[in-house]
Amino acid sequence: MAKQKKFILQESEIPTQWYNIQADMPNKPMPPIHPATKQPLGVDDLAHIFPRECCVQELDTEHRWIDIPEEVLEKYKFYRSTPLVRAYALEEALGTPAHIYFKNESTNPLGSHKINSALPQCYYAKMEARRTSPRRPVPVSGVLP
Repeated sequence: MAKQKKFILQESEIPTQWYNIQADMPNKPMPPIHPATKQPLGVDDLAHIFPRECCVQELDTEHRWIDIPEEVLEKYKFYRSTPLVRAYALEEALGTPAHIYFKNESTNPLGSHKINSALPQCYYAKMEARRTSPRRPVPVSGVLP
């Protein structure tokens, strides 16, 4: 009987939470340091560049699981899940009893895993813009009146 090589999750099996490895690290990473103050960066320091929720998640060292917003999950379904492939030949070549898998990103029409983080960043930016006052549009010239 042939061995199964490719494993693909059904849409209903796509994870609904992101795993935050920092929560399980016994030795937490050093926080990023503000170049001017030499103090650890906080959410407010980073929120000038990134959506606030992304900053909260980036600096979170306590919560193991982060819920994926439903809107993001719906977009993930267009191209996920990425197949896991069992590397039988590599296992044999190494003489290991371990099961070795690799993620086959070549099936992703976008060709990269980057969309996995870009989608939620766009989602959070959009949600943040809805909660704040409308921004004035910038004319093509780039100069505000």
